Amino acid sequence: MSAISSSLLAGLLLGLSLAAPPGPMNAIIAEESALRGWSSGVRAGLGAMSADACFFLVALAGVATVLQNAPTVRAGMMAVGGVLMCYFAVGAAKSARESFTGREIDDSAGFRKTFALSFTNPYQILWWLTVGVALLDPGSLALAIPLLGEIAVETGSVAIVLGFFAGIALWITAFPLALVRAGRRIDGFAPLVAGASAAVLAGFGVLFLYRALLLL
Repeated sequence: MSAISSSLLAGLLLGLSLAAPPGPMNAIIAEESALRGWSSGVRAGLGAMSADACFFLVALAGVATVLQNAPTVRAGMMAVGGVLMCYFAVGAAKSARESFTGREIDDSAGFRKTFALSFTNPYQILWWLTVGVALLDPGSLALAIPLLGEIAVETGSVAIVLGFFAGIALWITAFPLALVRAGRRIDGFAPLVAGASAAVLAGFGVLFLYRALLLL
């Protein structure tokens, strides 16, 4: 495998490592997909992806290193994120209730929700302060991948950055598609997903507020 192919693959896996884990972003994507369809789910995913593009520019400019040494700023961002998550949890619960009663559901602007939450999501911020910075630091490393063995990866290369955003794009298109297809087969799937999303957002919101208090 060539260095370019290896770097593309590594970037793809890194993108998936950021986008795929359960959390508030995927809760909103799931809610939008189940209630409003595939395109709404993708738009919500694009909100998070757009925020990652901003984080990429911030890390490229070296600002990420400054934030890493500013716990008070991180605590403030975490507290704002916790409040936003609790607020969006109320909206998700309302959407679930309206789905059960058959009432019309308004468009909740999933793009803006995920975009706003991304800037206060500790997991996303921490990822960019650690893995993201390493991603942009020019150099080379050996990465062990199951079934493929050890491959050589060029960090700071165009290939790894392209692979990274391709990984995110893959997730935000495939995940909503899987949910929409599941919704066609299971009665009451949409309100159940909305209810679960509300619970996830509320849980993370309370957790983030608690962690913000610990940092202050």
